[in-house]
Amino acid sequence: MTHLTIERADGLLTVQDLGRPGYLAQGLSRGGAMDRRALFEASALLGHDSPLAAIEMAAAGGVFTVSQPTRVALTGAPMMATLDDSPLRWHATHLLQPGQKLRIGGAQAGVYGYLTPAGGITCAPWLNSRAAHLTCGIGALLQSGQGLPCGVDDTPDAPPRIVDAQPRFNGGLLRIAPGPQTDLFDTETLERFLGAEFTRGARGNRQGVQLDADARFTSRFAAGLASDVIGPGDVQMTGDGIPYVLMAECQTVGGYPRIGSVVPADLPIIAQAAPGTRLRFQMLTTEQADASFRSDTSQIAETRARCRNLIRDPATITDLLSYQLIGGVTAGTELEENTCA
Repeated sequence: MTHLTIERADGLLTVQDLGRPGYLAQGLSRGGAMDRRALFEASALLGHDSPLAAIEMAAAGGVFTVSQPTRVALTGAPMMATLDDSPLRWHATHLLQPGQKLRIGGAQAGVYGYLTPAGGITCAPWLNSRAAHLTCGIGALLQSGQGLPCGVDDTPDAPPRIVDAQPRFNGGLLRIAPGPQTDLFDTETLERFLGAEFTRGARGNRQGVQLDADARFTSRFAAGLASDVIGPGDVQMTGDGIPYVLMAECQTVGGYPRIGSVVPADLPIIAQAAPGTRLRFQMLTTEQADASFRSDTSQIAETRARCRNLIRDPATITDLLSYQLIGGVTAGTELEENTCA
């Protein structure tokens, strides 16, 4: 077993995987990574068939070391990263040696970056997940000086890999599916909602994200609405007509009317929207929303097809002269040495 040590935590760091689906009846929402696609990208880069537990870094990272040679994948929101002061590519894998320091700075776009060791973080699971669910008191924020157990990297000498990440760090279009309460909003209100440009508001966390717009979107049929089951992606409308998109650690029931639900494929866009990011909505039919669904397995397979070996920039290789750069070049004395022998 190897250990990944958090020498210094600069952002809000937690262990996350795909969470705990299936416990709504017990009052526990799924939780898990805010940007699930980042976990799929890490698995594809590291050659795994299923997502590994990773460190989710909100807004900034910190300083990290390992006890054994270990590859790590850097995915999600692009962040400044260096290894012993040499710059590292994001959306790529890199080999860390004991004694080297991986420094991860602030997000350059988006919100949540992910650090995934090749063996995954192997802290004890609970209800089949290692994910922290801070709203329910499961797990806790990671602290400076804390060590995390990790699985052994079986192939630390594997070549570094890079992936073309799907764009999701600068806002854009959110596709939503109609739900059982969409018809509580009249046609005029629904058209204004779909025609409005929103900005990600100042209020937001792992439970939900507030959206701002000049207009308000109320429903006159919402009074006395009974609480109902809710989940990640649901767009709740507060009493004063301000929308909130529910996220990984949302409640399991709620009484605000829902105008629709962001399809799972687009949830990473709202998760990675920093305050002020511009967003719009597009309503799909139920059939179109169903067609947009991809299983975890197919998402990893599709992502793996976009991975390739990372070609390093010679300007960033500090030990460049130790490499054999041109095949077939010899010192020119081998023939003489062989003859003498």
